[in-house]
Amino acid sequence: MRHGAHPLAGIALTVAAVACFAVLDTATKFVTAGVPVLMALWFRYAFQAVSTTAVLLPLRGRALLRTEHPRFQVLRGLLLLATSLFAFLSLKHMPVGEFTAIVMITPLVITLLAATSLGERVSPLRWLLVSGGFTGTLIIIRPGTDDFNWALLLPLGLVACNAWFQLLTSRLARTENPLTMHFYTGWVGTLGASLALPFVWTASLPWTFWAGLTLMGLMGTVGHFMLILAYQRAPAATLTPFLYAQIGFAMLGGWVMFAHVPDAWSFAGIVMIAICGAAGAWLTVRERRIPVEPVEG
Repeated sequence: MRHGAHPLAGIALTVAAVACFAVLDTATKFVTAGVPVLMALWFRYAFQAVSTTAVLLPLRGRALLRTEHPRFQVLRGLLLLATSLFAFLSLKHMPVGEFTAIVMITPLVITLLAATSLGERVSPLRWLLVSGGFTGTLIIIRPGTDDFNWALLLPLGLVACNAWFQLLTSRLARTENPLTMHFYTGWVGTLGASLALPFVWTASLPWTFWAGLTLMGLMGTVGHFMLILAYQRAPAATLTPFLYAQIGFAMLGGWVMFAHVPDAWSFAGIVMIAICGAAGAWLTVRERRIPVEPVEG
């Protein structure tokens, strides 16, 4: 299939993918209320690793395992594992919609890293969008007020890990097959989480939590596959603004499952992040043609 041949199909797949990620995050918040965080993290990655291997290995054979940069594949997997750990801890303590909005400043942080670490030139417009995104984050967190608690800082750890993950992904994508990257990400995460599993495993859970764990694994796996298919059908510049639909789906999930509606200040911060983040990410991929992956638990 020619890249970019079906933009409407790519947009539809992107929206479906971020809907899956919002369901994953909503299920994560539900599950972590009664399941150890590290056990839930292991289950999410194990489901992805096993299902990805079962589908891709018969199709691609040993070619699936070939990589020119095994150490970077491991580092990428560990960065995503750390990202997911911060996500799970954040969702345990804060609403889904506000969490999703804060972590959507990742592309803006990548702009900062590119300017400070890679010496890339950043335009005044892009600095304005970065400032707007961070202002929106401060509006949601509101440090120094009665609404502030330290758990609201957890997503910032996620943003830092995910920004480095995205930069490494953009470098590896020049030489590595995306399916191979997806394969190694699942198994590195599974093996890393397995180190803590003997200390946190519990089998005496209600069926609702087992169903939630299964839903987490399914939504994470399906969402990533849909995103791969989307980028095969449309350029990143077309798809990136639609990644921010995840904020809307997350707010809907928080309302349906937990009856949570953001207050006026939080809603203003969410809107500011969505506008600045979508505009900044769109400018980035228009200039560099680098896909920006959405954030999920």
